[in-house]
Order: sequence, then structure tokens, then C-alpha cells
Amino acid sequence: MTEEKAKPANFIEKIIQDDLASGKHDNIQTRFPPEPNGYLHIGHAKAICVNFGLAQQFGGQCNLRFDDTNPEKEEDEYVQAIQSDVKWLGFDWAGDIHYTSDYFDQLHEWAVYLIKEGKAYVCDLSAEQTKEYRGSFEKVGTNSPFRDRSIEENLALFEKMRLGEFDEGACGLRVKIDMTSPNMSMRDPYIYRIKKATHHQTGDKWCIYPSYDYAHGQSDALEGISHSVCTLEFADHRPLYDWFIENLPVPAQPHQYEFGRLSINYTVTSKRKLRALVEGKVVNGWDDPRMPTISGMRRRGYTPAAIRHFCDSLAVSKTDGTVDVAQLEFFIRDDLNQNAPRGTCVINPLKVVINNMAADHSENITVPFLQDRPEMGEREVPFSSEIYIDQNDFKEEYSKKFKKKFCVGKRIRLRHGYVIEAEGFEKDEQGNIVQVNAKLIENTLGCDPEDGDKPKGVVHWISCAHAVEAELRMYKRLFSDENPDGGNKDFMECLTPDSLEVTTALIEPALAGVAPESVFQFEREGYYVADRVDHSIDKPVFNLTIGLREDKGLAS
Repeated sequence: MTEEKAKPANFIEKIIQDDLASGKHDNIQTRFPPEPNGYLHIGHAKAICVNFGLAQQFGGQCNLRFDDTNPEKEEDEYVQAIQSDVKWLGFDWAGDIHYTSDYFDQLHEWAVYLIKEGKAYVCDLSAEQTKEYRGSFEKVGTNSPFRDRSIEENLALFEKMRLGEFDEGACGLRVKIDMTSPNMSMRDPYIYRIKKATHHQTGDKWCIYPSYDYAHGQSDALEGISHSVCTLEFADHRPLYDWFIENLPVPAQPHQYEFGRLSINYTVTSKRKLRALVEGKVVNGWDDPRMPTISGMRRRGYTPAAIRHFCDSLAVSKTDGTVDVAQLEFFIRDDLNQNAPRGTCVINPLKVVINNMAADHSENITVPFLQDRPEMGEREVPFSSEIYIDQNDFKEEYSKKFKKKFCVGKRIRLRHGYVIEAEGFEKDEQGNIVQVNAKLIENTLGCDPEDGDKPKGVVHWISCAHAVEAELRMYKRLFSDENPDGGNKDFMECLTPDSLEVTTALIEPALAGVAPESVFQFEREGYYVADRVDHSIDKPVFNLTIGLREDKGLAS
């Protein structure tokens, strides 16, 4: 037997290994810093796995810190949802939850420090003027006419900003770096703006709020973060990150590292666009099973283990890339195939009457939830003289192309049950087959017929007297375009028509009372999950998680 090869270390792991070996760091501290302005999506799942995974791998800790510097877009609902998502994925943070707002007093103090050092100034330029003075990639910027204000004047103006004496947009605090820098983020960026909005943590204490670029590195320093890992869009901001660390009396010297963000085809992950789907009622909330949010995937029946395995399979590299959604689906399907208990659901029922059984016959057949997994238990499946099979499992005439070969004169095995033989059928006025008449072949529970005439296939079934009606929600991909976010497309025009189909089906009684979020393979139909919101014993509701095999139309 050959040993499985260890996965080669990615570039961040190598950096950490070297830092520990050299003594630069004696312990590893990472952080996951989401902004609570929406629900987390599959891209965040990779970031969670990277940051928490590095801490676990090297015996360190990972903080959960909410980047709550924009009160106009942030809500406590998102704070709670993010905590739930992280825990559901199987991770836990070190100590208490952190908020950037925890450090607002210190950040304000350091802003005053920068003013006193002659490195920050209050600027009265409007947004349009600021953009004009900033220049472009082809044209260097121009110094603000307010750049040379005295330290005393800047201190007085900044204090008036803090006290709310200016309107929003009237002025802001900028740092003096270099308006000719080729890096646009270094052209005297704003670090404080006036926002007269109530904050979900600090209430109305503040009417000025720090920028992300200013708050991020200093929060890392205050928390003793050793390796601040983020995605590539922040690479151009790293010089600014370092500038603040070098120019402020921070208690630690964290360093920022960037890796490629996760994008998946047939998907959008922009929070702004996801919010537009929610607010436009295109979907039924952030946790709609068609959404690429973690809560949506959870409600869809995706498992945390499968999502983690998918994220772990992806390269942690210095380039962005788009992953085929089929790769995610592979891990979902593989996990459910191994671990999802089986159950029976008949979506297109056709009645079968077994004439050589007593009309009131009833017995229970003991069936495992998953073959070869006895620890998953068993359930009792009722069997009676009238059952439902799927309409597609019976044909009026024999055909070599029909694999089941269940037609008059032919035999079929009932899954986990007996062998029956069709003797005739009945039609309605429209010519549709509405009932099959059959006979039971005696002594065939778990064994072949004694006469040697073996059945040609196996069908799933449900006792008519015990069938329970359930609502099935069948999902297709939300977008029909492989790249709905690309080019000049309007992503709303790339939506799949009728991406949700609701139908009624019949399930075996053991499935009606299962707990919400219980995932099953409905044999020969697909993987389904009991809806975590709407499912109940009185009204069973199951969502299609994924088909039994790859189907481009059913992927999320």
C-alpha cells in the first residue's frame, strides 16, 4: 500500500514556517475581518478556511473581527449571521469577538497624533474636487490647497468634525504621503469622514468614522496579529498598510499577505449585487438556496465538511482564478453519497394494486438508512397491497431500450421488498395509465423467485395507505450565463427563468418527522434536505440539494 503524498505547502504556509524557524514569531495569530454589511458567500468560505486553517495548522489562534467602520450599511442581523456561518463551517474564534469599533477611541487618538506630527490635515475639497486633484494612472495628482494648514488649525477643525459641527461631505481628514505616487492609494488618502449615522455598536457616540485602510492595520497591531491574510484586491493597499504601521506608535508590527480570491462561474459574489437580488425580491432572502451565500448553501443542504474540502482543494496562490461550479458540486455529491441516509420519495406516482394480497394486508419491512453503515440505524417501511411507483417505471409495451422492463408479463423488484409481476393496467378517458394490476411473487423478500424467473430491475415505491404528501422545491442555477458578472453585462438579464419549481410528491412516513436540515438521498431522485425554516411534521418541505449525477441545469 502506498502512502498518500502530503499536500505541498502554499506560499503563506512557507512564510509562516520560515517565521517560526527564524524566531521572528513564536506563535501565530490570524484574523478573519468581515464587514457586517451583508451575508457571507462562498468566497468568504475560502477566506475563513485559510485564516482559521492556518491558525489550526500552526497551533495558533484566529480572531473574528467585524470591520464595522461604515454604519450606514451595517446591521446587527449581519453580525449574528456571520457568527453563525463561521461556527456552522466548523470553526471557532479565539476569545471574545472583536469589533473595529472597539478601537475607535484609540484610532481617534492616533489620528490626533498624526496631525501633531504634521502628517495629517483636514481637507475641504468636495468629492468631485478630490477626484480631480487626485489625478489618474496617467496623470500625477495635485496637492490640496488645504494641505499646508497649520497643526493648530487642523487640530481645531478635526475636533469640530468630531463634535458634529460640520455637515457630511464638508471636510475630511487626510494623511500627507505623496500626490505624485504611482500607487493611487498613496495619494493623500482620507482616514476620517463625517457620517451622521447611528452605529450598531457605538450608537451616536461618533459622527466621524475611520476608513478601512486606516483602521485595518492598526486593529491588527492592537490584536497582535502576526500574519494579516487578505485577498489580492488589497495588494495595492499594502504600502499604505505599512505606512501607517511605520508612522504610528502601534504595539506590534503585523504584515499583510495577499492570495487569490475565489470566483465561481454561473455565480455573482458582489455583496452589492447579492443585496440587489434580495431587495428586488428575485430571491427569497439572503438564505435562499439559490444564493451563493453560506446560509443559502446551508439551506440548500450543502454540508460544512464538503465546503471545507472544496476550499482546501483550491490553490492558495498569488493569482485570481475562476473555478468551475462542477468542482464544488463534486465535493457536495461525494460527501452526500457517503454520508446521507436513504429514503423514498415518489414524485410522479402511479398506483399498483397487488391482487393476490388481502386488501387489508399490512406489514413493516426493516430497512437500513444507509447500506453498510449500521451506525446510522434502521427504519420501518410499511408495505401493503396498494403501492405507488414512479410513472416512468412502467411501460405499456415492452421495449429493449426500457431498462426496467416492467410491463405486462414482466417482473420487477420493489426496493428492499418483494418481486411483483404486472398482469394488466387501466387507463383514464385521456388514455393515460392510472393503475397497474400485479401479483406478488411469494417468498421473494430478500431473495430471488424460486422458479428462476428473475426480475429485470428495481423500482422505488411507497405504500398508498402510508404515503405522506410533501412539498419539493426544485432549484436550478440562478444564472444561465457562465459569467454573469463579466464585461458590460447586466447581471439581472442573465437570470435563469423559473429557477425554482415547487411540486408535490409522496414520501415514506419515516421522513415526515425528521429534523430540519436533515439531508437524504431520495433513492433514484436526488439529494434533498428538510428545509430549515419551513419543514415540519405537519407540512414536510424538502429542498433539492443536488442531483445524483452531474446535471448542468440543476447546479447552484
